[in-house]
Amino acid sequence: QFSILRFFASLGLGSLYIACNTLMAEYVPTRYRTTVLGTLQAGWTVGYIVATLLAGWIIPDHGWRMLFYVAIVPVLLAVLMHFLVPEPQAWYHSRNDLNGQNTNTQESALKRIFADPRNRKMFILWALTAGFLQFGYYGVNNWMPSYLESELGMKFKEMTAYMVGTYSAMILGKVLAGYMADKLGRRFTYAFGAIGTAIFLPLIVFYNSPDNILFLLIAFGFLYGIPYGVNATYMTESFPTHIRGSATGGAYNVGRLGAAIAPATIGFLASGGSIGLGFLVMGAAYLICGVIPALLIKEKQYDPQQS
Repeated sequence: QFSILRFFASLGLGSLYIACNTLMAEYVPTRYRTTVLGTLQAGWTVGYIVATLLAGWIIPDHGWRMLFYVAIVPVLLAVLMHFLVPEPQAWYHSRNDLNGQNTNTQESALKRIFADPRNRKMFILWALTAGFLQFGYYGVNNWMPSYLESELGMKFKEMTAYMVGTYSAMILGKVLAGYMADKLGRRFTYAFGAIGTAIFLPLIVFYNSPDNILFLLIAFGFLYGIPYGVNATYMTESFPTHIRGSATGGAYNVGRLGAAIAPATIGFLASGGSIGLGFLVMGAAYLICGVIPALLIKEKQYDPQQS
């Protein structure tokens, strides 16, 4: 039952992530696009904090079902957005250009992506990058509370407070990552955050103590928020407007295979060793997801405000 529910939840989350990022990328000028999209990603983390606080408040007295009912709020917001938020001009221009060239707009999006060698290369590179990013991110995100509770001996409410600290640092990391990417470049900022996270995970596993764990988690939260603060802009600027939504959505959501595999991988490793061992594997995934764009993916290949 949980697997079925998680499937439908992920179907919605994966679609919304791409739709919102593509929409905002085509609205916001290039000079401060990553700052805006990084701040948008910070809202995702605010939701984590709210959910964590609600979990600590609701679950002990009312159970997990009551917490699930809160999820109706974003459904209502999505319906309002459908009617109140218009399509960006770049999207209309792209559609008109395709029609003017007598291009078959009903042609398979996958065919349009893979027919062009450049688009095909970017799709494959971003699918790999997204896979390793989500393998690391969702592996750590799903298992960090269990790690704090089972291996570091924290109580549920104490663990909740530590996770709120980590997520708060992640908000700062995403916002600053957006600003850094506009000033220093998407590629450098993305690689800095991913490789920094890869280095920091072993520090948490091998050098944690009751005195320093909070500081380690806050520093870690700051670092592992950086790739997601840059990811949306970096990806959307890698594809032309007429395939942008399909290409970014396809590449990112192919990468969600990593998100599906990671929790099970850590669980398997934890059954034979410890959750900390799984975190080291997540660190390796972060390293790979930082190296691929650093070496192979140029930034600002297309301007989303132009068709």
